[in-house]
Amino acid sequence: MARKLIKYNLMIPGPTPIPTRVLAAMNHDMIGHRGPLFSAVMKEVMEGLRWAYETKNEIFIYPSSGTGGMEVAVVNTLSPGDKVIVLNIGNFGARFVKICKAYGVDVNDVKFERGKAADPKVLEAELKKGPVKAVLFQQNETSTGVLNDVETLAKTVRKNQPDALIIVDAVSGMMAAPLKTDEWDLDVVVSGSQKAFMVPPGIAAVSISARAWKANAVAKCPRHYWDWALMKEEAPKGHTYTTPAESLIFGMREGIKMLQEEGRENVFARHKFNRDLLRTAAKALGLKLLADDSHASPAVTAICPPEGVDGEAVRAAMRDEFNVEVAPGQGELKGKIFRIGHLGYIDSLDIIGAWAAVEVLFKRLGAKTNFGAGVKAAMEML
Repeated sequence: MARKLIKYNLMIPGPTPIPTRVLAAMNHDMIGHRGPLFSAVMKEVMEGLRWAYETKNEIFIYPSSGTGGMEVAVVNTLSPGDKVIVLNIGNFGARFVKICKAYGVDVNDVKFERGKAADPKVLEAELKKGPVKAVLFQQNETSTGVLNDVETLAKTVRKNQPDALIIVDAVSGMMAAPLKTDEWDLDVVVSGSQKAFMVPPGIAAVSISARAWKANAVAKCPRHYWDWALMKEEAPKGHTYTTPAESLIFGMREGIKMLQEEGRENVFARHKFNRDLLRTAAKALGLKLLADDSHASPAVTAICPPEGVDGEAVRAAMRDEFNVEVAPGQGELKGKIFRIGHLGYIDSLDIIGAWAAVEVLFKRLGAKTNFGAGVKAAMEML
């Protein structure tokens, strides 16, 4: 019997599906990474990233995951013993804590209830306790589907400790939600290729303010691969210190072009609509969402399954029965939620199709839901 061909549907918060234009751009001959042809491509990508970040700051590109970018931010600005605040709203806030502790940084781990955003009033109270070198937090917490109010958090830091560094992990939030690096006076911002840029994993980019460069001059965390000083010599030439991921750079150039053609505000509106579409469907089915509407992520939604249904079982069944890949709960949320990504190269019909599979699955499992209500509500939004 011939094997049935089944389309694989990737609905996780990164890596995201890749547009044909980006795939085609990556199918490029290798060229000399120290020569003028590649240098021109790199400079174009760095200018495109400045557009995305809304910054005039220097931007360095590293062949790494987003976590590498987070480590870049820590080791280039801090020293062992420095006091910092980490606003920990999920798994990646906890990762900032782990990175800082690995380098001997004195961390005040300000942990918030999962599903909640960082509270500026709590931050202000912590800042009043004494000087800190930096405040680190996520723009978008991928593990919980929560969007932090970066602008208000940054204003809170500047009001209380004007010289403290503001370090933001924007890996899953960049180009899914507004982030104005210069206007909000952010010092180090980290992004990754595999999210709203619609490119495979493997590139982290960091922007560096004048304040961050001043901190870098006295930072004593050990570093080599991540060292900004080594990158600073190469970046003006359109080079990287190490061998760049050429294929991904070609893809980044095309992904940024696609975003620019769509227009910044249209990109944000698309992500917001897809968020609202999925949340409307989930609510219509009677499911609880981990994050409140006020701080819901435009990149990913964390959903609590019906009573008696394990989140991990949902994930496995979606993959095995419908070929739809959704994301699990992480850390203390494992089994309690499942997550559906709606950033990057995802459109409304992708979401409705995936949600139809969710409803059929719950029906098969005998869950008490209003079968078809979510899909109907989503279709009415269209």
